[in-house]
Amino acid sequence: MDRSGMSLRCDAEAIAVYEGEERRGSVPLALLNRCVIRGADTQLDSGVLLKLAEAGVGTVLFSPRLGRRVAVVLGPQHRDAGLRLAQSQRVLNGPACADWARQVVVAKLGRQVRVLRGWLSRRPEARRRLSDAVARVEAIRRQALQGGDVASLRGLEGAAARVYFSGLAVVVAPGLGFEGRNRRPPRDPVNVGLSLGYTMLHLEAVGLAQAAGLDPLLGFYHRPSVGRESLACDLIEPLRPLVDDWVVGLFRERLLREAHFTVPEGGGACLMGKAGRRIFYDEWFKALPVWQRWLRLRCMILARQLRDEGELFFDDGFGDEVEPW
Repeated sequence: MDRSGMSLRCDAEAIAVYEGEERRGSVPLALLNRCVIRGADTQLDSGVLLKLAEAGVGTVLFSPRLGRRVAVVLGPQHRDAGLRLAQSQRVLNGPACADWARQVVVAKLGRQVRVLRGWLSRRPEARRRLSDAVARVEAIRRQALQGGDVASLRGLEGAAARVYFSGLAVVVAPGLGFEGRNRRPPRDPVNVGLSLGYTMLHLEAVGLAQAAGLDPLLGFYHRPSVGRESLACDLIEPLRPLVDDWVVGLFRERLLREAHFTVPEGGGACLMGKAGRRIFYDEWFKALPVWQRWLRLRCMILARQLRDEGELFFDDGFGDEVEPW
């Protein structure tokens, strides 16, 4: 929902879209995965939110101007308290967190290497710089395989990121102004695409973690922090290079162009226009299912491990029926 004056209304087992009082169409709830609202005056009542939540459709509210996530409404939460207790205990387990961090970093750097090699095959004229980037990231990955504490692994990830994004700068058009990763706010069209892609993937991870009974706030590599779903940050790290490659593809194929962005003179926040956002979201939901399946599988594996550990926290002396105080 990315236009002013739109409204959502319940229509049996579907959600109808109106512009003013004119009905523009409807979407069956069974086909909905996510509802993203960015319009400044989009209208919907609590009945619509309830319908969406009951159907497991997350509703995401973005700031119309800056494109920043403001709120998320998800469906019913998993009720396995033992799983979350076990997750909390693992957050305090230094060796377990370090092992998880090693897996996350090694997986991410491995995908960075594959993405760089893909760019190399398409841009032979940049062979020298891209080959150097491949060799350096692969060397850092071999270091990460040896393990270490979370802080040292984070340092290796940062070193690889600097090399990797220097490779990305080679494969995008010079007119896009990409010189490296920047955010809060992103200052060029490529960084706008990366930031929005990461945000959308993060929201998927939050919803899938919660559906699996995990607490999205309690991460092992990204330490718990106020206002941050750290586990979701952990889960999406290995997928970020795939999002990067997807964003580069949007610009390479000219689906997104400089004309879709507003870059203020003298610096500041670069903004994606309405036409660009429509293209971005259309393409995003085509690419998303593969990444969703990967995230869902990771959540299921982690939840299965923690559920076995969580059983130790329960006392079998109580049944379901307990006398009131």
